[in-house]
Amino acid sequence: MNLRFPKTAAHAAGRFRKGYLPETKRVIGTSEHIGVPYILADNFGRPVTNIRISMTKKCNLACPFCHQEGDIREHQTEMTPFEIQKVVSTAAALGVDKVKLTGGEPLVRKDVVEIVSLIHAVPGISNIGITTNGILLGELAEPLRISGLDRVNISLGTVKRDTYREMTGVDSLETVLKSVSEAARVGFKPVKLNMVVLKGVNDDQVWEMLEYSRMNSLVLQLIEVESDSSDGEYYRLFHRDFKDIERELEGRAEKIVVRDMQHRRKFFLKGGGEVEVVQPMHNTEFCGHCNRMRLTSDGKLKPCLFRSDNLVDILTPLREGAPEDELKAVFKRAVELKKPYFM
Repeated sequence: MNLRFPKTAAHAAGRFRKGYLPETKRVIGTSEHIGVPYILADNFGRPVTNIRISMTKKCNLACPFCHQEGDIREHQTEMTPFEIQKVVSTAAALGVDKVKLTGGEPLVRKDVVEIVSLIHAVPGISNIGITTNGILLGELAEPLRISGLDRVNISLGTVKRDTYREMTGVDSLETVLKSVSEAARVGFKPVKLNMVVLKGVNDDQVWEMLEYSRMNSLVLQLIEVESDSSDGEYYRLFHRDFKDIERELEGRAEKIVVRDMQHRRKFFLKGGGEVEVVQPMHNTEFCGHCNRMRLTSDGKLKPCLFRSDNLVDILTPLREGAPEDELKAVFKRAVELKKPYFM
């Protein structure tokens, strides 16, 4: 089957009342801080406690379903390790305490370990994660863990060699499976497998992937393929409805929880196994509970994955020597631009 169609991104949003969150008790790093007056929130009441950083546009795969973190612009600029640290420090001063590193493929950057170490040194950051295709993770897992990386998401849509080659364009499944094992060995918690489910490609392998994740004490994330419109050609050909899968998971579950982030449902299965379902399309709950700010690899704050018309440049003022208060003002301006797409 031909999977090569133009890459697109999804739209999702939700509803929240305007205003800031009330006084709250938070655990930041290793110290408990009580009486934080508010967590920075957008005009719809959605708190911003997480920053997702695209470190590069480069990737060593060519998966057609990749949303490229919603940044389809062509550019080569990349922030330096210390510039990334400075943006994270600014965000942390405003209440952000979690960081997710993405790409492209973040591990193609030779300075990725240095970047993690610098972020780990930022006061207030309690958790650092990374999303990777896993090809380079085997040799980097241990130094990344030592430098302060807490968790890892590995993109893996199948454990069948032919299907993997069809989905990614390369024959590297064994390398990725070894990386999965190494990630678990060095102590990342959790290790999640991101399975984008494509109709007619790997949707018949969901339960096989569930068994693989259960046997290896991993968390499986079932991710709905995304599109910029429900009638897009790629979406039409490969989108897989999850209703029957969720019914089966409900029957197998001993407990179901709804996560704060994006109101994702997480299934804890009888006999072991954890499955999280990620469905952004036409889902008012999904972005209605989004707590993220995004940072593109060329230093633009991106309020929403699915829009590129409201980017806020933070790299230019940073390189011009802007003081901390000015950088905070830039970050707050980006937060004010966050707006649900589906209402």
